[in-house]
Amino acid sequence: MTRSPAETRTSLHLASSAIRRGELVAFPTETVYGLGANAFNEDAIRAIFRVKGRPADNPLIVHVDSIGRARELMQVEPASFQELVSRFWPGPLTVVVPRHAAVPDVVTAGLDTVALRMPDHHLARELIAMAGVPLVAPSANVSGQPSPTSAMDVLHDLNGKIYAVLDGGECRIGIESTVLDLTGERPVILRPGGISREDLEKMLGENVSLIDSTPDHPPSPGMKYRHYAPKAELRVVRCNEALNTSALVPLIRAEKEKGRSVGLLAAEAFRDVGADVFFSLGEGTALDYARNLYRGFRFLDKAGASIIFCPAIDEQGLGSAVMNRLLKAADIIIDI
Repeated sequence: MTRSPAETRTSLHLASSAIRRGELVAFPTETVYGLGANAFNEDAIRAIFRVKGRPADNPLIVHVDSIGRARELMQVEPASFQELVSRFWPGPLTVVVPRHAAVPDVVTAGLDTVALRMPDHHLARELIAMAGVPLVAPSANVSGQPSPTSAMDVLHDLNGKIYAVLDGGECRIGIESTVLDLTGERPVILRPGGISREDLEKMLGENVSLIDSTPDHPPSPGMKYRHYAPKAELRVVRCNEALNTSALVPLIRAEKEKGRSVGLLAAEAFRDVGADVFFSLGEGTALDYARNLYRGFRFLDKAGASIIFCPAIDEQGLGSAVMNRLLKAADIIIDI
């Protein structure tokens, strides 16, 4: 439903007032919907962990509406900060920087760093501006479930548990932001996301490493716990060459013979390979996967699939972030 500018303004006024009172409000971003709370209200922040069932040792990203507000939250500005945010903000890049003492411990899980991002959605930035405070905002879902890419997804998980959700339509990217640690000698990707490693390297003029371990005290969301997963068993199918549609037929048939309801999350070309329920990933590009991955997980769960097959894609560009999410969610990885 299209809202008039006056209706949108009223919704933002009510939502920002709720934030200032310590309520939780879900809002759209270009990546996924976030569950927002005043970044300086410790009771509200603890409510986020409680509502989501999120472990308290998993740090939160702080969302801002300006570079100036971001600077207020850091102790020291890293050398590459200005260059990066001038190029990629607003957008799907989160930077980890030295934390200012004003940022509560509950936001950072006690770390001396804080993760900051300026979302590329006008409703998100207007909400932050009208609330007058930065917002902590993990994904607006129950922890462990697929991240929400629509207001209806948020209501499915959190209806009755939060004050409101601002409906900004479907998210245009569909997976979370890239998290880049700027506190060391060289930038390090802690979580691949909407900004590719290749784009970062091109802008910085240097190699950017990607962390490949799971620390006990993660400096970024998405590093320690199983995330993004459907309820159904997920099997990711990898192939050294382009996966032929016929390669999935025996895998699907074997599960159907066991009496299982088989879901398939794949490019449109795979529609007729025999799955009980199919969700199309369009032409199968990395952006098609990103925009539709979580939506597909939720659709296939709702359709009653007990097992989901999903072909892997090339890990270049945005494909690296897609495969990060798929492999974290996977129960079984099949190499053929």
